[in-house]
Amino acid sequence: MAGLRWTTLTGDERDDFLETGGTGVLSFATGPDEPPASLPISYGYYAADEAFYFRLSFPPGTAKDALIENQVSFVTHDETADGWRSVVATGTLEELADAHPESVAVQGMWAVRIPTVDVFDRPRDEIEFHDFRLDPDTLTGRKSVPE
Repeated sequence: MAGLRWTTLTGDERDDFLETGGTGVLSFATGPDEPPASLPISYGYYAADEAFYFRLSFPPGTAKDALIENQVSFVTHDETADGWRSVVATGTLEELADAHPESVAVQGMWAVRIPTVDVFDRPRDEIEFHDFRLDPDTLTGRKSVPE
C-alpha cells in the first residue's frame, strides 16, 4: 500500500520492545476543557499478564491524589536498530497496597524491573511512593516500515 509508513507490532514484538521495563509518559484524564496531566515515568512490564507497573511518588503539594482514579493512557517509544517502535496502553490504575501477596498483580510487580530515575529535590527515602498496576483496556503497538 503506497504511503504506508508503519505497521502493527505482533504480540511477541511488543513484548520484546517493552522487555521488563523502561520509561514513557503516563497521562491522566482531566476535565473536558483541560489538557491531560502528563508525567514522564519509569515503568515495569510483565508480559505474561500484559500489565504495566508504576511506582508513583506523592511529594507534598502534588496533584496526583486528585487524578489517580481517572482514566490513563501510557505511551512509550524508542528508536531501535530496526526503526522506531511505540506502544500505547489505556485503562485505570489499580493500587497494589492492599493486594494479596499471592495475587497476579503482586506477582507481576515482583517480576518486573522499574528503572530508578532520581528527579527529586530531596532524598528518595523522604518521598512517599505507591505501587500501581495498569491492566490495559486497550494495548496497541506500532513499528516503522523499512524503506
